[in-house]
Amino acid sequence: MIQIAETLVSEELLKKKFVCELSACKGECCIAGDSGAPLDQDELEILESVYDKVKPYMTKQGIEAVEDQGHYLTDLDNDFVTPLVEGDKECAYVYFDKGIAKCAIEKAYLNGEISWRKPISCHLYPVRLTKMRSGVVALNYDKWSICAPACDNGKALNVKVYRFLREPLIRKFGEQWFSELEEVDQALSR
Repeated sequence: MIQIAETLVSEELLKKKFVCELSACKGECCIAGDSGAPLDQDELEILESVYDKVKPYMTKQGIEAVEDQGHYLTDLDNDFVTPLVEGDKECAYVYFDKGIAKCAIEKAYLNGEISWRKPISCHLYPVRLTKMRSGVVALNYDKWSICAPACDNGKALNVKVYRFLREPLIRKFGEQWFSELEEVDQALSR
């Protein structure tokens, strides 16, 4: 692990290669899993406030899930998460584009209707954040078999995980933090 400010970064972010390949995985990360997408406390109010702009892009089943379960819920670990369709299927905020699961929140953002792109946990995937008792945030690479095409694509394009995630990492931790991570990577690559 590498410490940068109040974070501990797994070296896998500097070693592993990764570039999403939606044509291969079909957005499976928005469908599979034990619970919905993790949400930060400060995202709960945002999610509620953008819902009316996001709703037109959601599926009928997704809208029903939100109206039945709420904009977000608490999972078994007492973490805030997005609701799932029928409680165990895709994220309620998913829509399908030619068989590929995509984010209705991000669709509203890309269309200029809202200023929030999507939950940071989704934007950062395949990196997962864990807040430690000390207040330090650990960044770990989440290995999932559905991302094998993304790993192959990353190797072919020679793109490291952290470089693929440049935008969301800067969104979460800032330009200075990302510059320090790049410096660490350059030092380790010599």
